[in-house]
Amino acid sequence: MLGKLILLFTLTPIVELYILFQIAKVTSFSATLLLVLLTGIAGAYLAKSEGKIIITRIKTEINQGRMPGNELINGLCVLIGGAFLLTPGILTDVVGFSLVIPMTRTIFKAYIKSKFESMIKEGQVHFYYNRRD
Repeated sequence: MLGKLILLFTLTPIVELYILFQIAKVTSFSATLLLVLLTGIAGAYLAKSEGKIIITRIKTEINQGRMPGNELINGLCVLIGGAFLLTPGILTDVVGFSLVIPMTRTIFKAYIKSKFESMIKEGQVHFYYNRRD
């Protein structure tokens, strides 16, 4: 797992820089910089507004006495997507927007749910209750 993370955190910036340099060659440095800034601003705004909607839904479900499991996964997707959108780059922006936009988020939600289910079935998830008297 550590090796995959190291690979991810070293390879992703290199690929992102390459793509940004190619865009700058075709357009200009200023246009590329403007693109990075605009996607960052738009992404932050979208993540903030989607986050507010999800928090409202979570509160509604709690007030109705239901566990907000689906909305918690939505919140996780928006949180991760927002982090990707604030990271400069085209690939991270595509993934970030995919996680934040409700229609494309469903693909990631299905994957996350299946991953959680398989972890629970395989006994990889342990919940500890530490009661303090």
